[in-house]
Amino acid sequence: MKVAVIGGGVVGLSATVALLRQGVDVRCYEAGEPMGERSAGDTRIFRLAHAYPDMVVLAGQSRALFAGWSERAGAALVDEVGTVVSGAEVGRWADAMAAAGAAHEMVEAGSPLLRLPARAFAGPALIDPSGGVIRVDRIRAFLVDAVGDRLRQVHVDAVEETGPGVRVRSGTDSDTFDAVVICAGAGTSALAAGVGIDTPSALEHHLRFSFPIRPEAPAPLQCWITEPAPGLLGTYQHVAGPGRWAVGGDIDAVLVTWGSGRQAAEQASLAAVTGYVAEHLPFVEPRPIGQVYCTHNPDLGDGLQFVRRGRVLATYGENLMKFAPLLGEMLARACVDGSTPANAGPGAERTSQNTAGNGSVE
Repeated sequence: MKVAVIGGGVVGLSATVALLRQGVDVRCYEAGEPMGERSAGDTRIFRLAHAYPDMVVLAGQSRALFAGWSERAGAALVDEVGTVVSGAEVGRWADAMAAAGAAHEMVEAGSPLLRLPARAFAGPALIDPSGGVIRVDRIRAFLVDAVGDRLRQVHVDAVEETGPGVRVRSGTDSDTFDAVVICAGAGTSALAAGVGIDTPSALEHHLRFSFPIRPEAPAPLQCWITEPAPGLLGTYQHVAGPGRWAVGGDIDAVLVTWGSGRQAAEQASLAAVTGYVAEHLPFVEPRPIGQVYCTHNPDLGDGLQFVRRGRVLATYGENLMKFAPLLGEMLARACVDGSTPANAGPGAERTSQNTAGNGSVE
């Protein structure tokens, strides 16, 4: 069997590695650097905590697969410091954790179990002890090495169903495959449309900034997902490296709309996040020392989405890093047996577009 994976982010590389382990002849296409766009940066947050029980279960399965990756990589890929979720909706998250049978604890603000860069916040809070910091830098090195010469760094112009298979065109070159997986981030919508698959296409700019951690901060700091604050619809925060605290924030969509341009979005995001740090995080210096930029789809939240048409399977979603090893296994299995993985999270109830098409598959 011959398979093409379009997209060399963490999901595409994970699928390629899983296919290789099944003995499949696979090629991964990526126009830029591997894991260089939506998978950019050196760290992310891992959490079992989600607002939907099925997502909690899947995150647990992914955590077990991360352990396997760590053994093969010879290094820990998740620093298990715990993740805290706070805000008005935290009870719903706790209900989902309980329904999935996942370990967690509800505490009030000020609990000695909390190790956060703020002394006070509106409680209560959920502690996810299995959460922590994903070491994207180590995952990148591990996956790129495992993929080896199966990675082709070219831009894919089109994916087309043909009689004998699925043609992938890049410039003047083309090749035909038995199955294709499209997991190209911001490029998924245009490529999938070529074979009749409709996926969300809206884009906005998103930024995360890092700041120095003050020496008197508690250690080790837990990852933190917070409630809305002035100027921010919510934040996610974690240790981005020795002495560095990363804060990403969702701000007014008007300020980060695609048409406003990246520079304007950077300025608005920097002002909002730095202002938040200065007012709410006494253990962090409000002095930006780094940033990570990526594109973001404002119409998507937590959730895994899969759509098949014939021999082409597209997947999309946001916050997919924590599911990478599981998604790789799911996509590889779907390529081999022609199935379509079930959607999970807020999109699980959507009407599927799946159709037999000309072939018999966030």
